[in-house]
Parts: sequence; C-alpha cells; structure tokens
Amino acid sequence: MIVKRARVWRKFKSRQTNGSFNMAQKRVMVTGGSGLVGQAIRTVVEADAKPDESWIFLSSKDGDLSDAQQTEAIFEKYKPTHVIHLAAMVGGLFHNMAHNLDFLRVNLQINDNVLHNSYKFKVHKVVSCLSTCIFPDQTPYPIDETMVHNGPPHPSNFGYSHAKRLIDVQNHAYYQQYGCMFTSVVPCNVFGPHDNFRQGEAHVLPALLARIHKAATEGQPAVTVLGTGKPLRQFIYSLDLAKLMVWALWNYDSVEPIILSVDEKDEVSIGEVAHVLAKACGYQGRLEFDTSQADGQFKKTASNAKLRSLLPDFQFTPLEQAIKETAHWYSHNWMSARSSSAWK
Repeated sequence: MIVKRARVWRKFKSRQTNGSFNMAQKRVMVTGGSGLVGQAIRTVVEADAKPDESWIFLSSKDGDLSDAQQTEAIFEKYKPTHVIHLAAMVGGLFHNMAHNLDFLRVNLQINDNVLHNSYKFKVHKVVSCLSTCIFPDQTPYPIDETMVHNGPPHPSNFGYSHAKRLIDVQNHAYYQQYGCMFTSVVPCNVFGPHDNFRQGEAHVLPALLARIHKAATEGQPAVTVLGTGKPLRQFIYSLDLAKLMVWALWNYDSVEPIILSVDEKDEVSIGEVAHVLAKACGYQGRLEFDTSQADGQFKKTASNAKLRSLLPDFQFTPLEQAIKETAHWYSHNWMSARSSSAWK
C-alpha cells in the first residue's frame, strides 16, 4: 500500500512539473458559472479578491459541455489550473420523474468531458458538486460520506442520481491511475438568488417562492403546495455553500467526498418552509396542500460531522433570514430571473 501511494504521488508531482501549472497564478474555471451556485461563488470571490487568482465563470454561451469537441476547445482557451464543476442538467421532482433518461445521458456526457479534459490539460484540482439525492433511498439516518453507493437511489430521480454518483467513481479512478486530485462536495438542498424558479423545472423552495410571490402580487386567496408538506429537508443558502466550496478548493485535499450541509437539527418540513416563504413575501392567503401529488423521498437527513471536524466554527445563515434575502432578491428580479412560466 505504501509503495502504491508513493507511485501515485510521483505521478501527481510529475503532472505538476511537466504541465503549465504555476502556484503563483491560479486560474479557476467554474462550469455552470451563471447558475445559482456559480453566481454565489462569484459574489464571494469578488468580495475578497486575491491578486494571484483569476476566475472564469462559464455559461452555456461558452459552449456545450456535453459535446466533447466544444469542451476541449473551452479548456484549450482558458487553460485552467483549477476547476469547480457545477454544470449539470438539473430540475425538481416532477421534471426528474418525467426525464430520467435525459438526466442520465446528458450529465454522464458533461461529467466525462469535464474530468477527461481536466486530466488532459493537467488541472491541479477539480471540485465537483454532487447532491444528497444520490444517497440510497432505503438507508439508516443520518447519511454520511461512506454510504453513497450502499443501495439504489430513490426511483423518482435515478437518472440524475446515478450520473452524479459516477463522478465519485471517476474521481477515484483518475486518482488511482493518474494521481489526479479530483474530489467532490455533496450539498443538501441549495437555494438563493439566481435560482431556477420555473414551474415544472424548479426545486421545491424556488418553485414555491415564485408561486407565493405571484399570489401575493395578484391578491390570490390561496396557493397550492404540491404534496402533503410532510417531507423533511435540510436547506443551505447558496452564499454559505459558495464560501464552503471555495474553502474546499484551497483546503480540502482528499479524493473522498465531503458533505456540505447545515446541521441535522436544522432539518425542516416542506410545510414549514411554505409558511416561512409566505411570511417573507407578505402573503396573507391560504396554503392548500394537494395530497394527490407525489411527495418524493420523505427524508434524506445528512450528517455534516466531517465538515464540522474541519470547520467547527462555520456559521450558517439562519433559514428564515436566508429565505427573506432570497425573497427580497426575487421581488426585484422576477422579470429577468428564470421564472417566466410561473407567470403564465
């Protein structure tokens, strides 16, 4: 085992020496840079700009990462030394249920192209973003980083979940064969400014926010919440996640994934979130739960013990405050946000 690790380390050092990587000048390329987490990372790094760091935030305008040739051209153009990989085909419960094959195929292509070119262009480190939905549907709680592959994910989003799981498999394979420091983070449910608020595509919190804001603006007497409202979730504010991802890029040096989540005690029901959203939007009408609609996975409580062992003093933004800030942003940006179908 010691000999094997030594060989891997020599490969890793050789990749640094023979490539163009220079610790004095870091070029960080963020795939999916125009989305929810990418915009939050931009906010964080611009607030604390470092002279030895340059950041490139990619959007779909830069090219299609599911296309091998376009992805290679992007890496050739920017020659990043570090990559934060956020780009993915994503959606809420009902979008996943209807398009599991699309979520599987597109995300497999994106992930393989990004990781292969990171190896090819001698990227020093890659941090990819996974999701707690990758964990087994039937599992003891809380879930932790050792349990990713212990059983099938929930059938509602098996395509997306398996594609994301394979990033972890690829990370280990690239490390074993070439010594690449490719790792991954596993956030709980993320929300914040620049989210996708489109009905039928959005995750539960932004979808509810768009509907409640519309109801408050138009004076509607009731808002329908799909499902019973009983499922439990942990929610992390996008700006908190951005700070943790930047920390992971510079400080977390392990190929093993790490969960980035609020504490277990901060888990809340969808019904509770709906009421907090109504308060943030100043909505006085009724919340009506359509129990004929699917709830999805009842809970997926994640342990952040590993994160807490490394960053014991990190302060998460309280949920009510984070929702209030997100609702405030949305109320000023809904016309340009990804939300147009919420108003049709």
